[in-house]
Amino acid sequence: MDNPMVGGAPMFADKNIVENAVNSKDHTTLVAAVKAAGLVETLQSPGPFTVFAPVNDGFDQLPPGTVETLLKPENKDTLVKVLTAHVVPGKLSAADLMRKAKANGGRYNMQAASGDALTAMVRGNSIYIFDESGGAAKVSIADVNQSNGVIHVVEEVLLPK
Repeated sequence: MDNPMVGGAPMFADKNIVENAVNSKDHTTLVAAVKAAGLVETLQSPGPFTVFAPVNDGFDQLPPGTVETLLKPENKDTLVKVLTAHVVPGKLSAADLMRKAKANGGRYNMQAASGDALTAMVRGNSIYIFDESGGAAKVSIADVNQSNGVIHVVEEVLLPK
C-alpha cells in the first residue's frame, strides 16, 4: 500500500491521526496545540474523523503572538474550539467532498466538532475549505488515510467565529 508523504514522513493507514501527525515536520505547531488542548486521546479514539490539518506556515500567518497566546493554559477552551473547528465527524474523502459539493451547487456544508460551520468548495481541481469568518484554506494534500479517519492537509488555519 502506498504511504503518502506529509512533512517528510510517510503516513501509515494503520496508524491513528496522532501517531502519524507527530512525524510530520510540517505539523509541529498543530501537534503542540493538540497536546496543549488535551485532545490527544480524542484524536486517538476510533472516530472516524476528517481532519483538516493546517501546516506550520498556516499558523505562522496568524497575527504575531496568536499561537503563543492560544498555547497558554488559561486559553485552553479557546484553543480547543479552534482545533475542533478543523475536525468533522465521519470520514470524508476528497472525492466525497467534491461529489457532495457538485451535487449542491458547488458548496458542501459541514458541521465541525466545535459546532462551527465549514464549507467545502471546488475550484478547478482543488478543494477549498471555508470557515465561518470567510477564510479559505486550500487542501494541498488530500486523502491521507488513517486508522481512525482521514487527514486533508490545508495551508491555512480555519477560524471559528
